[in-house]
Amino acid sequence: MEFIKVVSTSMSLPILVSVFLFCFTSSQCHPLDPLSPTEINKIRVIIQKSHLSSLSNLTFHFVDLDEPDKTDVLHCMSLHKPKGTRFPHRRARVVVRGNGETYEVVVDLAARAIISESLYTGHGFPPLTLDDIVRASRLTLMNRRLQDSVLRRGLNISEVSCIPQPVGWFGEPKTRRVLNVPCFYRGGTNNFWSRPIEGITTIIDVESMKIIKYIDRFRAPLPNSKSADFESSSQGSVACNDTNISRIIIKGNQVKWASWNFHVGFNTRAGTVVSTASIFDAARNEYRQVLYKGHVSETFVPYMDPTFEWYYRTFMDIGEFGFGRSASSLVPLLDCPSNAVFMDGYMADSKGQVVQVPNAICIFERYVGDVAWRHTESGVPGNTNTKGQREVNLVVRMVATVGNYDYTLDWEFKQSGSIRVGVSLSGVMETKAVEYTNDNQMTEGVYGTLVAENTVAVNHDHFLTYYLDLDVDGTDNSFIKAKLETTTVMERKVSPRKSYWKVVKERMKTESEAKTNLGLEPAELSIVNSNKKTKVGNDVSYRLIPSRPAISLLSDDDYPQHRAAYTKYQLWVTPYNKSERWAGGFYADRSHGDDGVAIWSRRNRSIENKDIVLWYTVGLHHVPCQEDFPVMPSIYDGFELRPTNFFDRNPLLKQ
Repeated sequence: MEFIKVVSTSMSLPILVSVFLFCFTSSQCHPLDPLSPTEINKIRVIIQKSHLSSLSNLTFHFVDLDEPDKTDVLHCMSLHKPKGTRFPHRRARVVVRGNGETYEVVVDLAARAIISESLYTGHGFPPLTLDDIVRASRLTLMNRRLQDSVLRRGLNISEVSCIPQPVGWFGEPKTRRVLNVPCFYRGGTNNFWSRPIEGITTIIDVESMKIIKYIDRFRAPLPNSKSADFESSSQGSVACNDTNISRIIIKGNQVKWASWNFHVGFNTRAGTVVSTASIFDAARNEYRQVLYKGHVSETFVPYMDPTFEWYYRTFMDIGEFGFGRSASSLVPLLDCPSNAVFMDGYMADSKGQVVQVPNAICIFERYVGDVAWRHTESGVPGNTNTKGQREVNLVVRMVATVGNYDYTLDWEFKQSGSIRVGVSLSGVMETKAVEYTNDNQMTEGVYGTLVAENTVAVNHDHFLTYYLDLDVDGTDNSFIKAKLETTTVMERKVSPRKSYWKVVKERMKTESEAKTNLGLEPAELSIVNSNKKTKVGNDVSYRLIPSRPAISLLSDDDYPQHRAAYTKYQLWVTPYNKSERWAGGFYADRSHGDDGVAIWSRRNRSIENKDIVLWYTVGLHHVPCQEDFPVMPSIYDGFELRPTNFFDRNPLLKQ
């Protein structure tokens, strides 16, 4: 495989370079490379040739790399590995369903054999497939009772779109795979989300693909199509990202830029996965570890309408469907600037066949006029001197369009050593048809904001929980809360001051001590490697700079909160465990809340001087407003991982 160096150009056309150069033998790959199309096809053939092929309605719900042990990966990534050392085995984890049951399978790609197989008997189900969604939608539209309901409303069934949705869990001792399928009216607009056909409920059993409940409970006025439609206004000529020479070098999935070296992957569930990120320390003349793996682990999007047609809308998008499966092909000059490099993504569909997502990820240098550092020195008589540096960062981006919402997910690498992680929310709000045309008519039980005539946008939350396996200069790390405490000045003879604040560091020893709700007290949160010191003796560390405080406001005994208990704290810290990766548990669809980070952490394991993982939640309580309609302007939130006594001095300066 060749190195690809990307040089920016003044041309308006984007640079479209295929950078996913997939390998076919384990000795050629980064051990965390995503499965290639050839490997996905091989997995399908292996499963189809096994006894599993005899199962009725065999479907593939999850196909991903079965990652090698972390110690093996780090050994292979070591700068000191012997020449010719082969990477660990190449295996895949596969979850299939057949005969109404779920099977977990591990496939050895080199041996072309199944090496492990087990029947899953716990609560919850694997992610829904696109085939599940399409078939349920078609079945709903073919239902004569729905057609009659549509006709009675004076609507044309050919203009109806029906969008199946997961139903959550509300205390049932036994569950089956079902979907609730609300319908919308397109007539006169492409924005059908803003024209719900209210009052109709269709429940479908996914296994039998049969309608098990149909209710037409009431009618509400259909919102006007003119208020729902939208087009972009003209922006004229917009210049962006004038960075002259790009320094992006890509080999396979490995990215080198400035002092950074990291791996970019893609899978069905998380979408973008950043791993084995290290930064070159010029003063020490070596690469130093920062992040072993990071990605969005789970979402929680509960709507605040408890009525019969809406109460179930408490979505866990990643576990129920997947950000990778929801990935949109990025549009050059809209989603990514002209100097961007694009990567394709690959995954398996319900039949195990390869699905390509063109331009699933883009990577680009970003300069928006910000300063990385500056200082004007005017203290020398007759001499004013200004020095500084432009802030040019590297962005790794994808967009997941989950139904009505678009999540733009960024990993931004700074030359200062920081990693800024953020999400921009846009798209179309899920609305409810009502009889009201003015706010002065509104009564109790509306649960949202009247954003247009006959249209209420329902209050809701967005929580995105990130999995962050930080390895700060090695795997043995600790979590420290440095609290800022007000202190009284005792020596009044020395100073007229009466108070100051000081830093009181607390090393968290167990999981229960570490879980944190932010904003309650001033504190700095750091991942520290006490085994490594700077020249002046400080522990090396990375600090978490959080976003706005946001936790779920649902009551602890509410069923959706049982499933998404990880949103009751904005930060959790757990010891690394290869099997603990999805904050709400792997089987999130109809889960009972008996798996996930809130359950794992009950063991209250030691996290002091251990290989530890941070689980950080970015959250937004969305009270809709008219400016959010019919399409929502982007709103951003995120956090930063910032080196703190990691370097001996500012790494942006000449060493």
